[in-house]
Amino acid sequence: METWTAASIDDLVCVELPRSSRLLALAMGAANVIMQLSNPAVGQGVAHSRVTSGRLDVHPIKRTRTTLGYLAVAVLGTVEERRAYRRAVTRQHAKVRSDRDPRATEEYSALRVDLQRWVAACLFVGSRDVLELVEGSQAGASAERFLLEGRVFGTTLQMPPSAWPGSTAAFEEYWRGELTKLRIDDEVRSYLLDIARLEFAAAVLPERMRAWHQRLTVGFLPPEFRRALRVRWTRADETWFRRQRAAFVRIERVLPLAASGLVYRLLLADVRWRIRCDRPLV
Repeated sequence: METWTAASIDDLVCVELPRSSRLLALAMGAANVIMQLSNPAVGQGVAHSRVTSGRLDVHPIKRTRTTLGYLAVAVLGTVEERRAYRRAVTRQHAKVRSDRDPRATEEYSALRVDLQRWVAACLFVGSRDVLELVEGSQAGASAERFLLEGRVFGTTLQMPPSAWPGSTAAFEEYWRGELTKLRIDDEVRSYLLDIARLEFAAAVLPERMRAWHQRLTVGFLPPEFRRALRVRWTRADETWFRRQRAAFVRIERVLPLAASGLVYRLLLADVRWRIRCDRPLV
């Protein structure tokens, strides 16, 4: 395995990525989780995980906090905060391996660099989508800078910087290749549809709200992921979704970034409190 220094991982200070840390990203969150888990190894690793303390369907509040806390640290945190989160995640990820899973048909380890690069790529694509929806298409030096900053989604885990595509052209080639590998088996599909429908919150959320969230989540999925998930998506669904998305975008365009990103700053404050008080991060 390649070795690298802490400095080589954390030498980047994010400048543009905070522009993608908006409320709209929260609306797209479940869709991004489905994108990540559409890789068969990642999907089985999560759906079969016996590390129940980190399962969304078992501990939804804790899992949501730790995932969003990770994003807040990656985008807004300091070098030391990223390192602290990386150490905490590494301890948990070390337990997620296919050799402990008798149901596994895919070889997986949550520490595999290629799988972490895929998760980081999904997060980057989601962030880019948010930015382009609100501010317009990014091109040239701005797009290259945004891609470079996007590697923190992987390096805040255990991905070495050298594993990240070095240009937008290289990223698009990588992304197209990965899309051909999407596969969701029946068990993982059931798990993902439960996430889309917020089944873990069925006791507190009405059916109508959960159905709305599922439809919105499927709308945010690119077509390749909808096909892998085997969901029906009609022209009427697309028309409905575009109206919903337009409403989110209108809100984002009138909100100052400081207000839109308040949730992430509050999450970062929670992480900092946990570090000071020596409380668990994940």
